[in-house]
Amino acid sequence: MPSVPLPDEPSGLPLDEPPTLPAVAPDATAPYGDHPDQIIDFYAPRGERTGAAPLVVVLHGGAWRAPYDRQHVTPFADFLARRGFAVANVEYRRGSSLPHQDASGPLAGRWPETFDDVAAALDALPHLAKEALPEADVRRTVLTGHSAGGHLALWAAARHVLPEGSPWRLDAPPPLRGVVALAPIADFAEAVRRGVCGGAVTQLLGGDGTYEERRPYADPAALLPTGIATTVVQGRTDTTVPHEVAEAFAAAAAKAGEVVGVTLLEDVGHFPLIDPVADACAVVAEEIAQLAY
Repeated sequence: MPSVPLPDEPSGLPLDEPPTLPAVAPDATAPYGDHPDQIIDFYAPRGERTGAAPLVVVLHGGAWRAPYDRQHVTPFADFLARRGFAVANVEYRRGSSLPHQDASGPLAGRWPETFDDVAAALDALPHLAKEALPEADVRRTVLTGHSAGGHLALWAAARHVLPEGSPWRLDAPPPLRGVVALAPIADFAEAVRRGVCGGAVTQLLGGDGTYEERRPYADPAALLPTGIATTVVQGRTDTTVPHEVAEAFAAAAAKAGEVVGVTLLEDVGHFPLIDPVADACAVVAEEIAQLAY
């Protein structure tokens, strides 16, 4: 796996603090369900181009927790649109609270609603994109996602290998050019071992009592091989989702007979991957382009 040195991050941000750029409004928005969180924002490709543009589907992170919605990745979505991609920024149902907010309900994610939403959004996307973003070439779709969204992108690409009887299982591989997962929570065992995001993985699956039962339906490392081109981009100094989680996923893929590309970026933490003013974000765009074109 290559290890890529980058210049000092021009954003001036500490390695593991989120970017502070203002949210960017979409060009169009469409619902894929009745819940307020079942919504997709679309960004039209900017600049001169010939023909339709590849469609990049973005799944945001935030440990599957309610306070973190798609707004924090809108500058990243706009950045990709300025690179000539058509972009779909997907919202989905998340946990209800953080512990200090004293709200009831799941902390990280909702079972099964989080997975219901991602599956429904991806199933509806070809039709919605044609209506809301006619510039998009849905035949050249690349999934990307950051952190918990990276997990969801890997999971969405693996629905055809879900266990029999899963309500999210597809009969055939989804029509994707590939997946570019950014610092993904890609291997649940390794993430739990390292306490990633304060136990969010266990919370996503409903707690200790249901973790082992549900893990085969949700853990990307248990859903291999997929036969879909997959690349992971990861900062070596990421303290939010350490690079060992990505490496464990790549090792599981190799054991299953599949090659997953892992690009490790030197002196890069968790958030520069989605920060448009960071050099790491340009690397991400290039990885997407390699699959899309």
